[in-house]
Amino acid sequence: MSTVSVAFDKAAAEGRAALVGYLPAGFPTVDGAIEAAVAMAESGADVLEIGLPYSDPLIDGPVIQEATQRALAGGTRVTDVLRTVEAVAAAGVPVLVMTYWNPVDHHGVGRFARELAEAGGAGLITPDLPPEEAGDWLAASDACGLDRVFLVAPSSSDERIARVTTACRGFVYAASLMGTTGVRDAVGPAAAGLVTRAREVTGLPVAVGLGVRDGAQAAEVAGFADGVIVGTAFVQRLLTAADPTAGLAAVRALATELAAGVRSGTPAAR
Repeated sequence: MSTVSVAFDKAAAEGRAALVGYLPAGFPTVDGAIEAAVAMAESGADVLEIGLPYSDPLIDGPVIQEATQRALAGGTRVTDVLRTVEAVAAAGVPVLVMTYWNPVDHHGVGRFARELAEAGGAGLITPDLPPEEAGDWLAASDACGLDRVFLVAPSSSDERIARVTTACRGFVYAASLMGTTGVRDAVGPAAAGLVTRAREVTGLPVAVGLGVRDGAQAAEVAGFADGVIVGTAFVQRLLTAADPTAGLAAVRALATELAAGVRSGTPAAR
């Protein structure tokens, strides 16, 4: 059983959803991202996603785009992403890499999988890689014992959801709405229905992402999902902070608020 599966099972045993936090590697610096990710883990995040900065993001909203562009301008490379993974994993929290497929393909799929496993990473979340085109990654992840997380969306047909979830390992990423990432005033109305549809065809945990910004929304999502994914809200705290110390404090405070939120919601029975 993967470390991610263990984290979701632990949360479920406690009668709550898991909190999954996201930050891009290299922002505000490589060391700064490590400090922020560890702070999130210490403040209640059950699983962490570390973003691999990419120059042509498809689903990232303006907040994450700005952060990843700064990371790229600062010279962040795959080796820095892996160093971040290693540091976060050493803190005792399961960590996946969220990445578009091109950097992995360019690095070499087998090589990336081996190096990720050696760094203590749990697997990959690949938003732009459909399972039908993931043959190399499916083989590499099997060889290295890594999780693979694909996305389903409200527009996905039942047949599509079944196909995608069958290829997943660790959990299923349910995008709560169509469009780019970013905080929203309200959770997408289709999110609960998407979770229900996914649960009909998989026994894996289903985590909802895209839009959660605070503890109240986290509690709402925790009422119907197995996991609550938060990214933009964390990145926003770092972007708007007066200095690194203030940014770290803001990330800690948000993680604490979100952790309380997932604990106040009562997940629907699977």
